[in-house]
Amino acid sequence: MPRRSLARLTLAFFLFCLWPAQASAACPVTAPELTTNPDYDVIVTRTTPVLSFKNAQGGQGDRVYEMQIAGDKDFKTGLVAYSLQEDKEGVSALLIPKDEPLTDKTRWYWRVRAKDEKGDYGPWAASRFFVDTQSDKAFMNMTRAVPVSVKVSSGSDPKNLIDYSDQGLDTQWRAAPPGADTAWVELDLGAERAISRIWMLADAGNKDGWPVSFRWLASSDGVAWKEAVKVEDGDTYRFILDVDRVSARFWRLEISAWTGYSTALNELLLYSPGMPDTPSPPDGPYVLVIGNQHDGFTFTELARRVPELVPELAALTVPHHEASMAMYEALAKKPVAILLSGNNADYNDLPMFEYNGEYEIIRAAPAPILGICAGHQMLSFASGYTRVRSMGWSDISAMQSPEERTRIRMLADDPLFAGLPRPFTAPEVHGWAVYDPPENLEVVAESNYIQAVRGKDGRLRGTQFHPEIKVPYNQAEDVLKRFLLDALKQAKN
Repeated sequence: MPRRSLARLTLAFFLFCLWPAQASAACPVTAPELTTNPDYDVIVTRTTPVLSFKNAQGGQGDRVYEMQIAGDKDFKTGLVAYSLQEDKEGVSALLIPKDEPLTDKTRWYWRVRAKDEKGDYGPWAASRFFVDTQSDKAFMNMTRAVPVSVKVSSGSDPKNLIDYSDQGLDTQWRAAPPGADTAWVELDLGAERAISRIWMLADAGNKDGWPVSFRWLASSDGVAWKEAVKVEDGDTYRFILDVDRVSARFWRLEISAWTGYSTALNELLLYSPGMPDTPSPPDGPYVLVIGNQHDGFTFTELARRVPELVPELAALTVPHHEASMAMYEALAKKPVAILLSGNNADYNDLPMFEYNGEYEIIRAAPAPILGICAGHQMLSFASGYTRVRSMGWSDISAMQSPEERTRIRMLADDPLFAGLPRPFTAPEVHGWAVYDPPENLEVVAESNYIQAVRGKDGRLRGTQFHPEIKVPYNQAEDVLKRFLLDALKQAKN
């Protein structure tokens, strides 16, 4: 269904069914939305994942949910059923019990439906995911092969395919309908590169345009082409295609079948085998900043804030997709601390294997680590996807009045938070939150979601809020400053 038609139906439902004056039995229970985490065909790296969904609407009174998980799309193989209450915040979730783990290396199907107090059921919403507990254990041993240009068979905005910003994940190229029987995209890498993996992303929320039958061709001169990989029965919006180390300058995607009236893609990203170059550290003491935006940079001016708060310290920023324990160990001089930045993208749309090296650092680097926003969530992701879920809404303090801003409550005494008001306010810019922290982390602050954690060994710290943002209502700026000063003192000792 086109988004415009869907939007009209949603508006009509709201006006007739959710407006208080119109609420009645005439409004049926709707299906939940399974678009929070894990989304369709996401790779889950733990056998006891969190399955979350946006709440259903309609019906009478409170709603409860019936969830089923099975090994086949008809829900007959190994069927397990659960029931859960609705979370009034807008997103409900189920944590698979530890004594009922899912089988590893397996595709799982899940569905959920709501029931109101009258006993009326809404329709099922169904999805699927794949469990692979080993896929996040080590750095990917690949580097991005970024194209210098892109051409397409028809349509507009081909540059959207190689826009690797957070916002670029939401924009797309669409071939002009009805078009020819085959649509194509051609990437020029600028020089011959060996390629071992291809990432393809379409719009998860709109099946119109998903590629079904396609192949990738490689060429050294853009004239003679050789097939590198082929897919004939695609039924998803995201593809991770491993290639047998093919060397070429030009790469051509030919799509011969797709869903809907014309094919459409949001992103194409190629990877070369091998390790990235080791960065050169500053001369004096410094902090390693890992940029977690999709393009490898930071969502805020995090690196600049380091010397502003502690002039003795410099900052070195490394993209998340180039960070690893091998990189850390190869540094000519080690950092006094590590900061993990935020981002501004939905994890379901990201190639999460790019963060494996960051997970290595979280698990093994000896330096003190502070994760902020998405970096705070990475501390939990290092122990398995999906410990973090969409909140179903965005907490953006800059858009709120002082009375509306989130109040953060301390749950335990912590030296980093000494002297702060109780509760306190800090900049909030996020729509995701940690739901199920691993056992090595303890929660030290919360609002109506987890706001701060610390590792039980004292090495890891995380804040969902942004202590680095300079605004008058930031009462937590000293949290970052104190972390940096403590790390510098520790390094000197």
